[in-house]
Amino acid sequence: MKNRKILGSGYAVGKEIVSNEDFEKILDTSDEWISSRTGIKTRRVSPDENSSDLGYRAALMAIEEANISKEDIDLIIVATITPDNITPSCASLIQDKLGLNEQTIMAFDMSAACTGFVYALQTASYMLSDYKCALVIGVDVNSKLMDYTDRNTSILFGDGAGAVIMKQENCNNVMYHYANSTGDHEGFLQGSGLVLPKPLQNGSREVGFLKQNGSEVFRFAVKALEEAVIEVLKKAGKDLDEIDYIIPHQANIRIIRNVAKRMKLSDDKFYTNLDKYGNTSGGSIPIALAEAMKENIIKPGMKIIMVGFGGGFTYAASYIEL
Repeated sequence: MKNRKILGSGYAVGKEIVSNEDFEKILDTSDEWISSRTGIKTRRVSPDENSSDLGYRAALMAIEEANISKEDIDLIIVATITPDNITPSCASLIQDKLGLNEQTIMAFDMSAACTGFVYALQTASYMLSDYKCALVIGVDVNSKLMDYTDRNTSILFGDGAGAVIMKQENCNNVMYHYANSTGDHEGFLQGSGLVLPKPLQNGSREVGFLKQNGSEVFRFAVKALEEAVIEVLKKAGKDLDEIDYIIPHQANIRIIRNVAKRMKLSDDKFYTNLDKYGNTSGGSIPIALAEAMKENIIKPGMKIIMVGFGGGFTYAASYIEL
């Protein structure tokens, strides 16, 4: 029986650590205020590496763990809202860094904000009927979008990348997916782009800062995460008590705890590492997956759900039997 199987995972984070105490020096805030409201103690930033650099490092770790030749890869999907350039894509740049220029590869980026990796994983899962080996990466260098005078947003975000290698193999592993989007037009979570120019005149080349309405995002996120978990379980024909771990988007510990409370689950059912890395957007879920696998917390044979939400508003979940 041919099913999709995750063969390996990897991650990379920004090399510089920014602590809550560092924010105390530039904002009217404190370690206690940030920790109690978000669960974040430190985050990583990447002043000398771009999204393709972090994605490449995560890819190398995933390839090594999967024990494959990089030449086996014929599909690269990168979920990011912070590509190095408008074009070429981050996926193409990572293909080049891997030295796969002579390979026949489909490489492209996706944009679904913090839900991006789960969207990309689902897309790769569907495409593996035509391709043999997918490299799926979620990566964001959020520090490029931060307004460090905005106390409500800048304290949340960090830089990082996570990656998985996935193939279609004769195995018992199964995957089910659920995804949705609200078509948000209220701007509760928004990063502005280039300004439309007048005819035959150059437009602005500035890209705006990331902004969010924290209370609206919080209310949406709790409901969306619960819905996505319930719906993907229906598709899989499984009960919640059969799940070993849920890997949520690492946005805010209070969001995760509220979801746990609504679903009558122990907080221990949710793997979290946001205290160390903050919200790495597209990198959030795959970093958590890779780290949990490296720590032998998540093991072969387990049933897990990866679930995220992001700007758009997008939200999605993937049920995976490892």
